[in-house]
Amino acid sequence: MADIVNLRRARKARDRATAEAQAAHNRIEFGRTKAERKLTEAEKALQAARLEGHRLDAAKDDKDKA
Repeated sequence: MADIVNLRRARKARDRATAEAQAAHNRIEFGRTKAERKLTEAEKALQAARLEGHRLDAAKDDKDKA
């Protein structure tokens, strides 16, 4: 004889499993703290400033040659 299944409980268990899977996905995708985001932003700004500091100014070179 088959086991009796409460459909309401089965549906809620399925919904909980789906919600947990979505939550796990979101933790992976968006799970960085505010401090980590600010640190990454500061590192990018520092790299951009260093790159800009090493840039050669083409207009200045043209004036020196003339």
